[in-house]
Amino acid sequence: MSQAAKKSKLIKGETGEWEIVIGMEVHAQVLSEAKLFSGAATAFGASPNSQVSFVDAAMPGMLPVINRFCVEQAVRTGLGLKAKINRRSVFDRKNYFYPDLPQGYQISQYKQPVVGEGEVLIDLPGGESAVVGIERLHLEQDAGKSLHDQHADYSYVDLNRAGVALMEIVSRPDLRCADEAVAYLKKLRAIVRYLGTCDGNMEEGSMRADVNVSVRRPGGPLGTRCEIKNVNSMRFIAQAIEFEARRQVDILESGGSIRQETRLFDSKAGETRSMRSKEEAHDYRYFPDPDLLPLELDEDWIRTIEASLPELPDEKKARFIKDYGLDAYDAGVLVTERELADYYEELARGIDAKLAVNWLNNEILGRLNKDGLSIAECPVSATANNAIIAMIVDGTISGKIAKDILDIVWSEGGDPKTVVEARGLRQVTDTGAIEAAVEKVIAANPDKVAAAQAKPKLAGWFVGQVMKETGGKANPQAVNAILKSRLGLPDEG
Repeated sequence: MSQAAKKSKLIKGETGEWEIVIGMEVHAQVLSEAKLFSGAATAFGASPNSQVSFVDAAMPGMLPVINRFCVEQAVRTGLGLKAKINRRSVFDRKNYFYPDLPQGYQISQYKQPVVGEGEVLIDLPGGESAVVGIERLHLEQDAGKSLHDQHADYSYVDLNRAGVALMEIVSRPDLRCADEAVAYLKKLRAIVRYLGTCDGNMEEGSMRADVNVSVRRPGGPLGTRCEIKNVNSMRFIAQAIEFEARRQVDILESGGSIRQETRLFDSKAGETRSMRSKEEAHDYRYFPDPDLLPLELDEDWIRTIEASLPELPDEKKARFIKDYGLDAYDAGVLVTERELADYYEELARGIDAKLAVNWLNNEILGRLNKDGLSIAECPVSATANNAIIAMIVDGTISGKIAKDILDIVWSEGGDPKTVVEARGLRQVTDTGAIEAAVEKVIAANPDKVAAAQAKPKLAGWFVGQVMKETGGKANPQAVNAILKSRLGLPDEG
């Protein structure tokens, strides 16, 4: 990273500049139909306490049984993060009390996680990139949910989420500003969605982040960090980091010291608030869970999972740049969602790659955004859009007619080629018909002829009138050429 880029991330205080240091602990819910240690369902939005087994409710004598598929999903994610897969890992009991944690402890992993060190490459403005180290990925079970808004005097507990498998992905403190933190989370979300190991739905809580923030003098020793718990949107993460960093700078510059603690982000007030003093590992009294044997992974099983991995965002981006000739920015945008990348590849089949990306960006994504739809919900298939672009290229229709056809197919459905023929929308390339339209417009506007001859840029008005006369179906290049010849204007080509 350039020195200028590093300098731009510093916070200016009253006594000099400060550097933000950020690490993230991302909780990603494993995409699985059953929980980590029971066969209970995991569907979102079910009636309260309708997906709870005796194991989840911590009934006496109930023993956990590991869900092999959840372990496979964790290994798959680790491989996608270019991380070390530990052949032996151990489940521990992490002891603490929550009203919605029936056992009084969480089954998690501590010193021996299933996945070790890895890395994530993030894209930054200006074409720069940075590597964020992954410290570990461990499996653990989620707690239930306390509901405080159902009754004036009581809190209710919903245990549907209790026992759901989570992957906690812990980064190194390699991030230096809110934008980098957001870029990291977006990239992590893209990776797990490509892999099919987490749906990344932050609104439903299946991906949420604990953000550790500290400040220091540039290049100095690490400062005391504060943890901001359970932030569930990219925008809130950025706001929380910026507020917390400024809060810490203000305290330090006024002669105070930072107390290590856990804080919550109030999205309405746009500020962080103290929740409790930060616990250390010894506070949780970790010890190996006596009901679960150490997890021993077979090398061949790991290699089989690795062989099944899809093409991931970084590899897909490199291929789009190499094979399609796209610039890094366009390729980077296309690979943020697997569905978008797949749609583009189908759209660009057999036509100019840049023309395809422009059509996708300018026509499709704009309409989807307006209608509140995702690319997977696009009412016009990539194949149909490919046909529209192909008709522009071969001269069957003009660019303007193409947009009209897209509107028709978007709202009414149908095949673009059939729509063109049925509605008589083929582009007029007959020079005789175009010349007749040009003559008619010129004859009706003699005063504007002299003006256009004196100021050639005014010829654009004539182009518009001819297109109107032909119902927008005249070939624009032919109209321009005939008008210039008829008005005696110089050919700029």
